[in-house]
Amino acid sequence: MDDTPLSWKLILLALMLVVSAFFSIAETSMMAINRYRLKALVRMGHHGAKLASDLLGRTDKLLGVILLGNNLVNAAAATLVGVITIEFFGDDRIALGLGTLAVTFLILVFSEITPKVIGAAYAERVAVPASYLLGPLLRVLYPIVWFVNLFVSTLLFLLRINPASGGNSQRLTMEELRSLVLDSGQFMPKKHQSILMNLFDLEAITVEDVMTPRAQIEAINLNDPLDDITGQLASSYHTRLPVYRGELGNVAGILHLRRVLRPMQSGDLTVTALEKELSEAYFVPASTPAFAQLQYFQENRQRIALVVDEYGEVQGLLTLEDIIEEMIGEFTTTAPVKAGRIQWTTDNGRKSALVEGVSTLRDINRKLGLTLPLDGPKTLNGLLVEYLQDIPESGVSVKIANVPMEIVQTQDRVVKTVRIFPPREESEGSPK
Repeated sequence: MDDTPLSWKLILLALMLVVSAFFSIAETSMMAINRYRLKALVRMGHHGAKLASDLLGRTDKLLGVILLGNNLVNAAAATLVGVITIEFFGDDRIALGLGTLAVTFLILVFSEITPKVIGAAYAERVAVPASYLLGPLLRVLYPIVWFVNLFVSTLLFLLRINPASGGNSQRLTMEELRSLVLDSGQFMPKKHQSILMNLFDLEAITVEDVMTPRAQIEAINLNDPLDDITGQLASSYHTRLPVYRGELGNVAGILHLRRVLRPMQSGDLTVTALEKELSEAYFVPASTPAFAQLQYFQENRQRIALVVDEYGEVQGLLTLEDIIEEMIGEFTTTAPVKAGRIQWTTDNGRKSALVEGVSTLRDINRKLGLTLPLDGPKTLNGLLVEYLQDIPESGVSVKIANVPMEIVQTQDRVVKTVRIFPPREESEGSPK
C-alpha cells in the first residue's frame, strides 16, 4: 500500500492536469497561429517568434514532443486516479469504472477542451511564450521523439503519404488574398483596400475593358487643311495624339505636341515638318490582360498604344493613365470628361442616373454599384443593341440584370442617352 498522503496525490493529479493543459494549449496555438503574422514578427527581430517559427519548421518533431508529453501525463493521471480509487474502495469494478469516467471528465474539461479553445482564440499570445518551453523540452526529449518518429515515418511510407507534398498548404490563392484584404478593413485605410482590390481585378480584365473606344479617339488627320490641324493642336488637352491619313485605320504615327510647339509659335509648321516629328505607333491586341500591358508599357518605355482586333483594325486607344486609373480611381485632370458624370440623382422623389450610351459597363457598375454583365459588349450602347437585337428607339424601356433602363435619346443608329433606375428591390418602382 502506498503511504503517500491523499492530499499529495490530489496535488500531484492537479499538477498533471495543468501540465496536460499546457501541452494542449501549446499544440492548438502553434497549429492555429497566423504564419504570415509570425513571419512578420520574425522579420522585426522578435526572439520568441523566431523560436516558434523554427519549431513549426519541424512540425513532426514539434508534434512528437507535445503529444509525447501530453499522452504520458494523461496516462499517469489515469493511473493515479486508479490508485486513489483502489485505496478507498478496493478492487470494486464499479468504483474503478466511475474513477475512469471522473478522470476522463477532468482531462476533457481542464486539459483538452478548455485549453484548446483558449489556444485557438489567442494563438499568437500563447504560441510565442510557449515556444520558450517547448524548444528546450524538445532538445531534452529529442532521442525519444526521434525514436517514435521512426515508426511514424515508416507508417507514412507504407501509406504512400508524403508530408513534404503538403508544404504549399500555407500559400494563398488570389481569391484567398482578396478575402484577406476585405477582412483587413480595420487595419488599413479604405482607399488602400480599394487600390489592392482593383489590383486583383486587373488580372481579370483586358485592355479592351479600359481603352478609349475608337469613336472617342482624338486624332490628327494629315489630309485636313493645315489651319484645321494647327487649331486642333492648339486646343488639344492631350500631350500625345495619334496621326493618320484619310481614315483612322491608316495610322502614320504618334505625335508628341511638345515637339511642334516652337514651329507653331513661329508659324513654320507644315504637314511635312509634322510628319518628321512622328514616332512609331505602338499596337497591342485587344485581348491583352491589362496587368500584362502595364508591364509592357514599363519594359518598352511607352505611355500610349493603339488597340487592334484580330484583323488588325484599330478598336481604341490605351494610355498608361487608363490602367493606373483602374487601380487608384480617377484623378484630377484638365481634360474634358469623356462621358457625362455617372451618379445617382433624385427627381421628384425617384432615384435615377442619366448615362451616355458610350459609357463603359465597368464604369457604370463601379460608380452606381450595379452588376451589369461584363462578358459581352463593353459599352451601354452595345449591351442594349445586343439585348434588343435591333437599334432601339427613344422611349423604349428594358430590364437587364434586374436593372430597369429607359432609352432617352438615339442618334445615327447609336444609343446616346439612357436613364438607369436602381434595381427593383432598392427602388420604389420601375419605369413604365
